[in-house]
Amino acid sequence: MKLSDLTEGQIIASFQGLIPRGNFTDLGSGDDCAVVRAPGGRFVVTTDVLVAGQHFRLDWSSPEQIGARAAAQNLADIAAMGAEPTALVVSLVLPGDLELDWLTRMVAGMAGEVRPTGAGIVGGDLAVGDQLVIAVTAHGHVGERPITRAGARPGDTVAVVGTLGRSAAGLAALSRGLVAPELVGSAIPETFREAVSTYRVPKPPLRAGRLAAERGATAMMDVSDGLVLDATRLAEASGVHIDLSATALGPDRLALSAAGEALGTDPMTWVLTGGEDHALLVTFPAHVLVTDPFRAIGTVGAIGVDPSLGPRVTLEGRPITGGWDHFHQS
Repeated sequence: MKLSDLTEGQIIASFQGLIPRGNFTDLGSGDDCAVVRAPGGRFVVTTDVLVAGQHFRLDWSSPEQIGARAAAQNLADIAAMGAEPTALVVSLVLPGDLELDWLTRMVAGMAGEVRPTGAGIVGGDLAVGDQLVIAVTAHGHVGERPITRAGARPGDTVAVVGTLGRSAAGLAALSRGLVAPELVGSAIPETFREAVSTYRVPKPPLRAGRLAAERGATAMMDVSDGLVLDATRLAEASGVHIDLSATALGPDRLALSAAGEALGTDPMTWVLTGGEDHALLVTFPAHVLVTDPFRAIGTVGAIGVDPSLGPRVTLEGRPITGGWDHFHQS
């Protein structure tokens, strides 16, 4: 059944029972606004827009995977502030010829990603349009000290938690036709299995955000556009120089070595500039021992007296750039 055959009320009713209410919801969807508690005293809010053909392809990912991905990347931003998620609001632009079954499966995938966090999906909006668009706004609560990008100081250790480069490798495998779009799970060749699965549904280390805050993190952000580009943003916000260690990033490169050989690509390119794994980039004071699940990948230094050497990122002391920019792709 196509959406154009139904009223808005009928469409909403088809997935209303799928969405989690959440642990912090006093009043859920159905009114002009939802009412959500913020136990920490302050709330954080973030939003992302996913456009079909730009951020996902209907022939590469299932509806469940697309819904889960939309939720995961927003939840990663909440985690990056050292916050706990409380509620998501979802707005959709839907082509009239879209099948109702596709929509309900997408909502089910999103709900499955959100439910374990204790957050709820508490409302949103539906509109008809030529292009399928999924817009998610996530809210969370935080106590006295949200972790921002601006707190890194010279002498800090740069750490990461989560994977790097997998999503970019998965995108490359699908784009180059080395993985047929219909393959899922164990049917995907082992060389690309983790990479394609991560591209379709990233697994950000959501619990690590609060853990980083508890361990004294000075700065933190979600790696959505590539390690180098996002580390540069953190360096600029903090007014510091970040130097990354190629040796420390070696395990990520090694994990992608077979995929790199098959695709004729140095896997370090994916590790440094590939986005959408949604790892967390964290800086810790020098006196904090970086232990599991975090791993040290670099150091924070002062920018120096030379005005031409402002906030920047280097790899073993050598300048490096690259990453995903929505308007200037590199």
